[in-house]
Amino acid sequence: MLEFPTWKKAWFWTVALIGLLASLPSVLSLANVPWPSVLPSPTVNLGLDLAGGSHILLEANSSQVAAQRLENMEEDVRARMRGAEPRIRIGDVSTQGGKLSFMVESAADVDRARSLLEPLINGTGMTRDWNLEVVDETRIVLSPTQAGLDKAVDQAMDSATEVVRKRIDELGTREPTIIRQGDNRIVVQVPGLQDPEALKKLLGKTAKLEFKLVDQNALPTDVAQGIAPPGDQIFPFAADSPQAGQSLAVKRLGGIQGDRLIDAQQTFDQQTNEPVVTIQFDQQGGTKFAKLTSENVNKPFAIILDGEVLSAPNINEPILGGSARISGSFSVESAAQLAIALRSGALPVDLKVIEERTVGPDLGADSIKKGLIAMTIGTTAVLVFMMVTYGRFGVYANGALVLNVFMILGIMALLNTTLTLPGIAGFVLTIGAAVDANVLINERIREERRRGRRVVQAIETGYKEASRAIYDANITNVIAAALLFAFGQGPVKGFAVVLVIGVLTSIFTAVAVTRMWVAGWLRRARPHDINI
Repeated sequence: MLEFPTWKKAWFWTVALIGLLASLPSVLSLANVPWPSVLPSPTVNLGLDLAGGSHILLEANSSQVAAQRLENMEEDVRARMRGAEPRIRIGDVSTQGGKLSFMVESAADVDRARSLLEPLINGTGMTRDWNLEVVDETRIVLSPTQAGLDKAVDQAMDSATEVVRKRIDELGTREPTIIRQGDNRIVVQVPGLQDPEALKKLLGKTAKLEFKLVDQNALPTDVAQGIAPPGDQIFPFAADSPQAGQSLAVKRLGGIQGDRLIDAQQTFDQQTNEPVVTIQFDQQGGTKFAKLTSENVNKPFAIILDGEVLSAPNINEPILGGSARISGSFSVESAAQLAIALRSGALPVDLKVIEERTVGPDLGADSIKKGLIAMTIGTTAVLVFMMVTYGRFGVYANGALVLNVFMILGIMALLNTTLTLPGIAGFVLTIGAAVDANVLINERIREERRRGRRVVQAIETGYKEASRAIYDANITNVIAAALLFAFGQGPVKGFAVVLVIGVLTSIFTAVAVTRMWVAGWLRRARPHDINI
């Protein structure tokens, strides 16, 4: 018991001081005392229920999923028919009525075409994604099943939820709550954000980036009237582009989608010093982009974002590096937001804000005040009880309890975690349970003294034997908190985080630190008896 190496004491004090210093910015902010700006200032973030913030309800346009599936199926069908050996020639392709139909030129190729399409129409589960039927001997009709469409919508909403989460994290917010509601809605709650306009703009941007070849044979008069040649699409130029008010005809199939991006950064044009966005494709996207630009040198291609043409530059030479640059009269802020949107991925469906409200911090301030009152009363009661009951050992337990409170705040600040109203409950609960370990230790020391053990032996046995029960009890708490964190959402996770941190700091302060203090006192005083 008396042997306590210097290195271990130094280690314990270092950990305690780091936690104590890290808690100071949060403590001073609660007391409205300014913290020097030149010093690091890790602080505990407050959740929506404490600091207020923005609540936004987004609704997805599910019909876009069906349209996108139809377009993807058409492109896959054309690719499979072209890649067949020998090639299967098709024509009269139609997507009317939400179905894909096409004519096989030779009746002898119908069965071969059906076998090539089987992998495309069968779902991964027990249900079928598409129905296939042959009409008039040579026409194949592919109809989406309701089960396949429902599954696609569900996957699109899961993907959209993840994209929203990435975009909000890029904004530097703290612990947003992002959950699906129903079949096609997403709830977004961002604490501390009183002006949601920037958030709404970012979430409302689909960020669907496309590179498509310009149809140079399209008649300008037809394009101006919105008449698209067969196999083409017409897109307007962006409002801030030099060609604003005009439109452009592009090839509907054969381009590159932005889902092949792996990075996007806001940079500056070296010649004009204008803000631009530099993008980088993955290996497959880079290969496809190199092939597109190599086969179409001296031809224009359109850069389309969310249905608007940003620019239509000429391909002067093959672009082989897998990277490209997007320009479009950006400001630094708009280019940075576009880069964030592209990095986080395109939304598979458009999201529309159908409900918006700002939660004021008044309720949170009242909750913090009451939480602090409860914490103060509880802590004071525990301190008095421990001192009266255990004397000197109660003083050590009280010192460990105070240190424990500061360490919890410090670790939460260093980990950049968020404190919610349930988190305050977890905080108060942790304080109340923090001295349990010291109660077990002190009662075990009493028992060993009653058995006739000497002071040092009684204290050493008390710490050793009580520690086993302490570790077992706290392991179960950590397991429960881990399950809450894994399966809970929002405030439940906040409660779990505080509980885990509180358990770890309680063990450290109540067992390790008090043992160090008791050992130091025993070496100095060499008492023949103890009052405990």
